[in-house]
Amino acid sequence: MKHFLTAVCLLFLICGFSQQTEKPPLHARHWMAITGKPLGAEAGAQIFQKGGNAVDAACAMLASVCTMWDVLSWGGETQAIIYNPKTKKVISLDALGFAPAAATAEFYKSKGYYFPPEWGPLAAVTPGTPGGLCYLLAEYGTMSLKEVLTPAMQLAAGYPIEAQTANSIESNLKRIAEWPYSRKIFITHPGEKREAPEAGEILRQNDLLATLTKMVEAEQDALKKGKSRKDAIYTACKRFYTGDIAKEFVRGCQEQGGIITMADLARWKPLEEGPLHVNYKGIDVYKLQQWSQGPVMLQCLNILENFNLKEMGFNSARYIHTVYQAMNLAFADRDFYYGDPYFAPEEPMKGLLSKEYAKQRAKLIQYDRNDAAAAPGDPYPFEGKTNPYSDLLKRRFGANWPTFAKAPAGKLTGENAEVTEGGNASSQFTFTQNTTAIHIAQVHQPSTINYQRNTQTENSDSLYTDRLWRGTTSIEACDEEGWVVSVTPSGGWIPACIAGNTGVGMSQRMQSFVLDSAIDPFNVMAPYKKPRVTLTPTLAMKDGRPFLSVAVQGGDTQDQNQLQFFLDMVEFGMTVQEATEAPNFNSDQLWLSLGGEKLEDRKPHPGGIWMNSNTAVWTRKELKDHGYKMTFADRTSGPINAIYYDWKHGSFWGRSSN
Repeated sequence: MKHFLTAVCLLFLICGFSQQTEKPPLHARHWMAITGKPLGAEAGAQIFQKGGNAVDAACAMLASVCTMWDVLSWGGETQAIIYNPKTKKVISLDALGFAPAAATAEFYKSKGYYFPPEWGPLAAVTPGTPGGLCYLLAEYGTMSLKEVLTPAMQLAAGYPIEAQTANSIESNLKRIAEWPYSRKIFITHPGEKREAPEAGEILRQNDLLATLTKMVEAEQDALKKGKSRKDAIYTACKRFYTGDIAKEFVRGCQEQGGIITMADLARWKPLEEGPLHVNYKGIDVYKLQQWSQGPVMLQCLNILENFNLKEMGFNSARYIHTVYQAMNLAFADRDFYYGDPYFAPEEPMKGLLSKEYAKQRAKLIQYDRNDAAAAPGDPYPFEGKTNPYSDLLKRRFGANWPTFAKAPAGKLTGENAEVTEGGNASSQFTFTQNTTAIHIAQVHQPSTINYQRNTQTENSDSLYTDRLWRGTTSIEACDEEGWVVSVTPSGGWIPACIAGNTGVGMSQRMQSFVLDSAIDPFNVMAPYKKPRVTLTPTLAMKDGRPFLSVAVQGGDTQDQNQLQFFLDMVEFGMTVQEATEAPNFNSDQLWLSLGGEKLEDRKPHPGGIWMNSNTAVWTRKELKDHGYKMTFADRTSGPINAIYYDWKHGSFWGRSSN
């Protein structure tokens, strides 16, 4: 029986122990399904058992984790990278919603925002996940929508809620109570001491079940009329975006103060794109386009290719310093140059991803100190162009802006590198938003609030860290035919504002826009534009075949953790399980993509670094001498979901770090 040889990777599953790792890797021959909830992974397993491919299974897992509120819901967004074994090509899916027609920077500024709000109907872009799921299934799956949605519909009818989700509802009751349709679903014990569901309580979502049922009914009616499988799935999708589901979504959204219209929903479409990629030592690494933060990992790899990381030693002070500095340089570029590629101005991605540009950036890394004023570079000369934002960059960063009109001198060893332009870090810079001068002090502000993890801290800001690490879930699926699917869906997390009687939580992704071009001229809110998001699945190819697929939750840390996971395997020879459990470190020296409506909430914390509590004393001392402000956590490894493709033995290795 071939399916007895197949492994299902369920998050939190403990199968035993090994000498090297807390958990053993899971092996499979025919297929593998990984996601953030055990019942979600079981949905993928059911689809595989019925003969579906990896796309079918990924869609079933996506539907299930949205229904279970795995830090997302049905009104959120879906991003995917797929390997198509029939065409031998890597493709990517952009199923991120856009800003409604009425969403302008001026509208949000008039309400007193520096950034769009974190919560509520004014935080919502149009829903992307239903359309993204339907597109993937119609174009690359083999099953009907009814088959794929069956596990999610069973969950919507009632499932035992997990403690983590139940407690999240309880801790967000005040906000949930503001929205009538959210109250109806989440406050199951109104007036009692605990108003949220208890762990293990059966959570029933009748409105969501009705919405999913309507989509399936639309598909089945279309099939009865002789439409193809693909056309029938798109008929169901149309009902969500232009039919009675859309009308109720819009009514409920606007009733609660939102601005999404029927015309907005009808205009939105998922987009299939060619991903961006670079080659790192013979391995092609693919990421989403610059509407995500995905290219930041590609930039890091280009920079780090100029150093002998293996010689430095895993998580030595020198290694941590070098990788940290590379990340900060790449994130400085992300924070200024990334945005929706379908809107002007055009992002300079050719320059940002060029190897020569990376060499220039690598020369800025100084061995003996953290560069607290790491600034965006100038990629335009590497495209044969002049930077149209030179004046803005000079005003913001002054002498710290490392223009490459004359290349910085210095070796690429990290020990003897010199910077011929720049100088010492300025403690603050000023730019103008309309007529208001805004000072962005580049200093770390300690907080007296304890972060929820078990941490030891020298300087810690718990709210900043919560926003830095804000999670979602991730999905990995593969099959013996060769299909690979890596997905990082998100949006509509608790506390979610539910749109009318649809049971669908609205996205909160609007907050990832900026409202002032002085911060990022490429990511300023505009009607029908998509915000630059943190969501960033990865696919690596070697010798023309899948090598590694990986995704991770965690806001701005996603590409930091995926980068280190990749280097753990490629540079240090770790297995996929060892790499998922290996301690990571995270930089705070970046502009936050999520949370906070004022500049003070989002500005970088120069030298801020999260490290594992087991970090050696001498490593801590050396990093402290280099200017780092360290915070320690007991666990710093993910959570990473990954599959390694073992072509030597014709099998899959899979694991989750949690």
